[in-house]
Amino acid sequence: MHAAHLRTLAASTALLLVSGGAFAGEFYEKNGVAIKGFDPVAYFTDHEAIEGSSEYTATYKGSTFRFASMAHRDLFEADPGKYAPQYDGFCAYGVARGVKAKIEGDAFTIVDGKLYLNFDARVQSKWSKDIPGYLDRADHNWPEVSKLTKVRE
Repeated sequence: MHAAHLRTLAASTALLLVSGGAFAGEFYEKNGVAIKGFDPVAYFTDHEAIEGSSEYTATYKGSTFRFASMAHRDLFEADPGKYAPQYDGFCAYGVARGVKAKIEGDAFTIVDGKLYLNFDARVQSKWSKDIPGYLDRADHNWPEVSKLTKVRE
């Protein structure tokens, strides 16, 4: 093969790889729905984890979010950055430890008006023992962790 043909083939392959990743949204998704289908607004307004409905959805940064009501969907659409979970919806404790990990929708904390999700109740208990310390580590780690493709399930 000629060098020019190899460069064209390499460029085409790179384009396919980059464009292939564009179909997934930025947030942790399960079955095509962000944060396992939990309503991100409910954490703030109801102070509890409430599953959203397929009847009320919105897309943000390529991910589909579900809501328990039209009112919640409208609040989210008006200011998605206010309600979207930190670290793209991955486990905040995991990010502090340098990994991407799944979440359970009922393991959550709101700190300074921001939503943080955790792997499960056991991990949330560990997270709760030093939230400021874990937040510092997670914020420091996120630029690298965000690039990881493997997610601990």
